[in-house]
Amino acid sequence: MSPGVRVFVLLGVVTFLVAQVSAQDTYLSRALVLMSETPLIDGHNDLPWVLLKQFNNQLNKVDLNTLNNTHTNIPKIKKGMLGAQFWSAYVPCDTQYKDAVRQTLEQIDVVHRMCQQYPETFRFARSSQEIREAFRDNRTASLIGLEGGHSLDSSLGTLRTMYQLGVRYLTLTHSCNTPWADNWLVDTGSQPSEHNGLSPFGKQVVKEMNRLGMLIDLAHVTVKVMNQVLDMSAAPVIFSHSSAYGICPHKRNVPDDILLKVKQKAGIVMINFYNDYVTCSHTANVSDVADHFDYIKRVAGPSIIGFGGDYDGVSRQVETLSTYETWFSIKPSVNVSVCMCMCMCMCLCAGYQQGWRMCPRCPCWWRSC
Repeated sequence: MSPGVRVFVLLGVVTFLVAQVSAQDTYLSRALVLMSETPLIDGHNDLPWVLLKQFNNQLNKVDLNTLNNTHTNIPKIKKGMLGAQFWSAYVPCDTQYKDAVRQTLEQIDVVHRMCQQYPETFRFARSSQEIREAFRDNRTASLIGLEGGHSLDSSLGTLRTMYQLGVRYLTLTHSCNTPWADNWLVDTGSQPSEHNGLSPFGKQVVKEMNRLGMLIDLAHVTVKVMNQVLDMSAAPVIFSHSSAYGICPHKRNVPDDILLKVKQKAGIVMINFYNDYVTCSHTANVSDVADHFDYIKRVAGPSIIGFGGDYDGVSRQVETLSTYETWFSIKPSVNVSVCMCMCMCMCLCAGYQQGWRMCPRCPCWWRSC
């Protein structure tokens, strides 16, 4: 190859690389503008569980500004421009029939105390209006999701009390059957079905959640329970931290027919970043997660897509909270999906008894979408 040809080829390569960097900068700039106008809402974070395991919920023994052995801390939250977070109030399945309610109350308490200890970063929120107010004031709106129906001890009174304490969604099961619902492990064959989905009392739980205005989370249930709830719920449902079964056939992920039913119900699937649910292997990257966004968009449209990182709930994940802005700058198709999903991400009404259809929904709820 002559020197002139080599120079020409080199110039061509440099021009291509500059164009790629310029395009990436354009997408990142677009992402930063979007995230400054519209709050990113993550559906599931297990930092409260870490606070229990590492510090026995003694917040005077930890500084979230300097904590560095977790997925989540305040610098990462700020860098990732996290607008709102559902903190998980989780206790293990072995507390069922024992002290699950007491331990769950302690996890709810630590979320409230965390907000009180770091008022410059967090603000507790119970509604979409309070999310908007926190976002306007540059605070991360903090909500609570209850991860596992075993935390209710089969009591509707406990469910109502949890709602009064600020719980805004309930994951119907964790990785164990409750006395009224089957969990996802039944679909793997590793646990037996006890209720063929939901028991009659389980259906009462669904109806009471509809009446209260508490979101129903199907992230850990069997496909049978998914279908039963989607058929009977008067309100949209969520998957707070699940991905697409069509990309990774793990039983914790959402099959195509359920994605379509979620769309019909105007619900949302908040994509999990756990490697095992992203690629069904021990390794995954940002592009692999983007594949789930694009896949769900193709199957059921962009309006049902959300984020449910599952940070601090699993050992292996793609990235940390500090990289959330990169999810919006991967490629245009992902950006479009995310813009439309975030405006739906949480529509919290005072109560469904007032009529769910009165509640504003995507794509017009957040005016910036």
